[in-house]
Amino acid sequence: MDPQPRIRPYRLADRAAVATVCVLTALDGGDSRGRYPDEELMPSVFAAPYCHLEPELAFVLDDGRGRAVGYVIGTADTPRLVKEFRETWIPRVAGRYPAPTAPPRTPGEEMVALLHTPERMLLPELAAYPAHLHIDLLPPWQRRGFGRALTDTFLAALHDRAVPAVHLGMVSANTAARAFYDRLGFHEIPVPDPGPLTYLGRSTAADVR
Repeated sequence: MDPQPRIRPYRLADRAAVATVCVLTALDGGDSRGRYPDEELMPSVFAAPYCHLEPELAFVLDDGRGRAVGYVIGTADTPRLVKEFRETWIPRVAGRYPAPTAPPRTPGEEMVALLHTPERMLLPELAAYPAHLHIDLLPPWQRRGFGRALTDTFLAALHDRAVPAVHLGMVSANTAARAFYDRLGFHEIPVPDPGPLTYLGRSTAADVR
């Protein structure tokens, strides 16, 4: 019998696999290596800090052989996460990615600037949605129901912690991702001048679709 994929809690041994998933999906859902050749950069901004700071809310899709081929990560409390990102995470990676001293000139430098400004996550329009999440799956594992299952797992964990609502920011150009979130009951949250992002939110209650 072929091994069956399953969703399970993140463990430290998944770190490299989670980083790989991040790199291969970080450019509007596709491979980011052409634009960001430093393969540690995108995970250092968008994946590793969550696994380090809030591992109890990190879940992976295991391919049945122990390898993580997708994940959902996030926080139950965005303001707290931002504080810990500033105080704990940035010092861990600042040796490799020092704070910019000039305006960014390359896509990589733009990401380093984002790394050093976690306060960008604090928008007043999102206050009623204190949690936020990131979800990514390798292409062969997409459109098979695993994204919904990962999201449901994360929402259930938030609901168990009495967190009422969750938000996410997605690149507006990623229309496939928007269709996915619409099917899961997310709605748009109006944010003035959101740049390239669209902000979506929903209740953590299981019956919202």
